[in-house]
Amino acid sequence: MRKWLLLIAAIGLEVTGTLALRAALDHPGWYALVAAGYIGAFVALSLVLRAGLSLGVAYGIWGASGVALTAVLATFFFDDPLTLVMGAGIALIIAGVLCVELGSRSTPTEQEGAH
Repeated sequence: MRKWLLLIAAIGLEVTGTLALRAALDHPGWYALVAAGYIGAFVALSLVLRAGLSLGVAYGIWGASGVALTAVLATFFFDDPLTLVMGAGIALIIAGVLCVELGSRSTPTEQEGAH
């Protein structure tokens, strides 16, 4: 459970840093939040890996969630477009991450054979 909470924190921090980066274009004071968000995201992501989540799964979920949340939130905060094609792309990203997650799960006999 801890690793998933840390992953959620890493995603939230990365999205915060990215949205702050967009805000900093008009108001440079936001750069402090950009730095804090990105540093916090990488620290949290390293803790996720230390907690035992595999790199492919953690990075896939982190990256895909970041893209999807940033696109949706940028629509609300900055009036960025969110078209049907973009929505389809986000759905494909999510589907790809699900494939990585499901593919990373193996039966105990498969894991034993890998040793």
